[in-house]
Amino acid sequence: MTADKRATIAAVDIGNSRIKVGLFAAEDVAGTAANELPQPLRTHSFLPDEAGLASLGEWLVPQATGDLSWWVASVQRTFATRLVDWLRTGSPRQTVLLVSGDLPLAVSLDRPDMVGIDRLLDAVAVNRLRPVDRPAIIVDLGTAITVDLVSTNGAFLGGAIMPGIGMSARALHEFADLLPLLDMVGLAEPPTALGTDTVAAMRAGIFWGAVGGIRRLVEELSRSVAGDPQVFLTGGAAPSVASLIAPGTGYHPHLTLAAIALVATQGGGGI
Repeated sequence: MTADKRATIAAVDIGNSRIKVGLFAAEDVAGTAANELPQPLRTHSFLPDEAGLASLGEWLVPQATGDLSWWVASVQRTFATRLVDWLRTGSPRQTVLLVSGDLPLAVSLDRPDMVGIDRLLDAVAVNRLRPVDRPAIIVDLGTAITVDLVSTNGAFLGGAIMPGIGMSARALHEFADLLPLLDMVGLAEPPTALGTDTVAAMRAGIFWGAVGGIRRLVEELSRSVAGDPQVFLTGGAAPSVASLIAPGTGYHPHLTLAAIALVATQGGGGI
């Protein structure tokens, strides 16, 4: 199954804390060069509640739900159900809930169906960007931070999952009586490592702890595969953070959405 070439695709990435939507012209996606990613016409991010869904309807104007071909990837079942129920009220042209077997990706794991589909979609996108003779490492900064490895032949090999920035901030607040709750939803500009008060010290620890963990994982994963992996960064990060991870790290804010659009226009079928 693929989207009609004349359709506008609504690519939906449902995470553990937010829903992201990107609109793509199917014809433009199909015409994207082999070593490039399609770019969304526009994007929207919202909380999966009544107000968030209302904001989605407002954001879609002048288009309506029924004008679009909806392709949805989700790691949160409750949010996915909520969105699909909302979509049904608008009689969408097409609604597809993606699973691992829909993707044009070899997955070298015993249970591909148990891997977060966002991780697999990131690999689909990176396989278009990386040189054919180099493996890749994908760092996705979301509610959780994932660091995954793709082989030279394009297979998803697995990786590591660690707490995200917001999760770490909440854990410090919840498990330490005197530590405040910080608003740290992503990796922004680097704070100084020398915190001169409690809040600054927390920001330093959370930020540089995440960067240090990612760096070490990149080093360890690089040792486990032949060749020099190219590193790709996506998710809640500023482009300037890419240079802190590894030399030559590329920043692609819409990696997952682009992969959804590619699957919608080209189809797939996992291996």
